[in-house]
Amino acid sequence: MSGPGRGLAAIWREPRLASVLGLGFASGLPLPLTFGTLSFWLAESGVSRTAIGLFALVGTAYSLKFLWAPLVDSLPLPFLTRTFGRRRGWTLATQVALLIAIAALGLTDPAVDPAATAIAALAVAFLSATQDIVIDAYRIELLRPEEQGIGAAAIQWGYRGGMLAASAGALYAAAFGGWTVAYAVMACLMLVGVATVLLSPEPERPAEAGTRQGAPAEGVLAWVHRAVVAPFAEFAGRPGWLAILLFVVLYKLGDALAGVMANPFYVALGFTKIEVANVAKLFGVAATLAGLAVAGLIVYRWGVYRSLLVCGLLQAASNLTYVLQAWAGHDVWVLTLTILLENFTGGMGSAAFVAYLSGLCSLAFTATQYALLSSLAAVGRTTLSASGGWLADRLDWIPFFLATTAAAIPALLILLWLGRRFPIAPEQQAGRGRPA
Repeated sequence: MSGPGRGLAAIWREPRLASVLGLGFASGLPLPLTFGTLSFWLAESGVSRTAIGLFALVGTAYSLKFLWAPLVDSLPLPFLTRTFGRRRGWTLATQVALLIAIAALGLTDPAVDPAATAIAALAVAFLSATQDIVIDAYRIELLRPEEQGIGAAAIQWGYRGGMLAASAGALYAAAFGGWTVAYAVMACLMLVGVATVLLSPEPERPAEAGTRQGAPAEGVLAWVHRAVVAPFAEFAGRPGWLAILLFVVLYKLGDALAGVMANPFYVALGFTKIEVANVAKLFGVAATLAGLAVAGLIVYRWGVYRSLLVCGLLQAASNLTYVLQAWAGHDVWVLTLTILLENFTGGMGSAAFVAYLSGLCSLAFTATQYALLSSLAAVGRTTLSASGGWLADRLDWIPFFLATTAAAIPALLILLWLGRRFPIAPEQQAGRGRPA
């Protein structure tokens, strides 16, 4: 109809959508610098595969961010809050700190002092996780209700753009100037996020924010109960909540196990930085964006439950393309096919998964519950995937990638059980979402 069509076009023209895109870029930029890009640097420096896998533990900050999310959500930063507002103040503080930490990480030498590299990477991961907390809240409060769906797409496109800059862009910079220069360039790119915040308005304070501000007068225990205990207690009161949490942890595990060793795998097969940047990063990101778009249509037509199942199956099967790559060896055309399929299905799985996590959040506790769920989702990507290097050392490449495919099966079995045990889709238990 023309009315809704005009409304949709008007939403896409909103400057707030450009703000969300810039925030997504700033959110996605730090992740590869402590994960994929860092693993390439470590592999080139002669660090063992087992040690590279253990470096994934620096991402534990993403798994634990729910612990300090209530503080970020409710406590003001005195000078910055007065000058820029509560959300913008926190965002600027974390972005400036990230700029410094990323540059410091580039000054370390993993071949000489891997402990210093690990400490700097941990600092980047902690600050990045903190930035994610405030950006999630900023995005939700900045957009109107009818803009939230499009805003979710915009944040993911911006996020993928940041990841592209910190993966392909960093590899190009490292090929011509070395890793210190590459990380310095990435640090400067954090200024995109700073500029976005400076040019964006402070969102209107939700009604409950005023209540939180008065919490100290009520007493610390009352504040803790309302800001910390209540969101978790509400979630724990839902049917099947333990199975839901286990599913959240395991859904991306197979994908993450393969991802943590992908760059060392390319190095072992003799691919150069430029080859990986051209194929695995540039074409791969395009495939991911296409997968996100296709999954968005699937979720709309089929609902979240069936979309999770189909996308999860395709995501698991795509790990078998690494087996094909191992057989083919140093073949750029096979690399292109491998990365296109893996990233396309990975994008599909991510879109369905984000829709699922968003539907699980109660509107009364969106920020804290989303931090909890996304933290649990990061457990599979970081803590559990840290065993990837150890497995690759003992299984070799082909058995390793077969094992990563099998690692996706438990989550799909849990999803099938949830679908049969609860006729209403799990996301509707929070009073949101649509029938599966």
